[in-house]
Amino acid sequence: QLIFSVEKSLTKRRLWKPAEEEVSDRAALQICSATKKVVCRTYDVQDPKSSAKPADWKYQSALSASWLALDCTVNVNIHIPLLATSPNHDLEKNTKNGLNRWSKQIEGSVFLINGQVKDDDTELLEGQKKLRGNTQSSTQFSDVKVLTQLSQGSSHRSTATVQICSGSINLKGAVKCRAYIHNNKPKVKEAIQALKRDIINTLSDRCEILFEDLIINEGPHKKSFEREYHVLPQRLFVPVVGSSVMLSDYKFGDEAAGEIQERFVEMLDQSVHAEDIHIAEEVNTVAICPVTDNTDDTQQKQLTKATLLLKLQQNMGVVIAAAVAVFASIFSFNYFSD
Repeated sequence: QLIFSVEKSLTKRRLWKPAEEEVSDRAALQICSATKKVVCRTYDVQDPKSSAKPADWKYQSALSASWLALDCTVNVNIHIPLLATSPNHDLEKNTKNGLNRWSKQIEGSVFLINGQVKDDDTELLEGQKKLRGNTQSSTQFSDVKVLTQLSQGSSHRSTATVQICSGSINLKGAVKCRAYIHNNKPKVKEAIQALKRDIINTLSDRCEILFEDLIINEGPHKKSFEREYHVLPQRLFVPVVGSSVMLSDYKFGDEAAGEIQERFVEMLDQSVHAEDIHIAEEVNTVAICPVTDNTDDTQQKQLTKATLLLKLQQNMGVVIAAAVAVFASIFSFNYFSD
């Protein structure tokens, strides 16, 4: 029941679809604290009637250090319109819909690995010297650039949609992404798939954390007519003892290192030294400018015009991307109204 509940919860939040060839088995490992006896069972989470299957658990040395890391920084500029017909200006729902559309762009992006475009079925380490050893210094990093398409191909008809909006949300900034893949003849498509999922997950997760924090601290029905500023959670990495892999977590600006250390002890029973906490991003801010509930025809026309202008600004952003890059570390949620 626990395994299927966890899978159901993850699937509900997920903005990407598992690959057809992906393994759907999940392992449950039980270790007796007294006898140290290990019992492992697997379940097929795609089959609700799946029964437990026995699995062997074998120990091998140096496997924890045999991971390849892929790093990239993705610039984000997502414009999400809030339709005038949207009840109660459901920010979380609208944001998820906008992120879902953005995730499809990430799925269709071109990934340059160390400056090269590689075929999906080629080995990731082809043409590279494989480092050996079981220390953190032996970790191989690949620098990845993500190129998103500016427009659809010629086979798709491009159309413009004009909608009556009560406001909009803008996500702007840069996210630090990292994925790990095991160093056992990994394919390029496996590495890119892992990185795509991290890109999508990290933005989706911090939006969810932000909304949860706002609901807890301000209540779900709070309405304000003044611009508010919030700090988006920053991404951080901490090392796993005896491994080259680093764990990811998030912190708000007012969180001290001690709170982060306590959280890792609570979650993983692992002590983390303050000097080992690596903050991957600068402080990201969120600016919220709410809209009024009553919007007459004149206001709606003005809002529609504002939405079109915002769209033009978004397209013009490609031209001035070099100038904007200096400010890429700042996030902002903006609600635009009359």
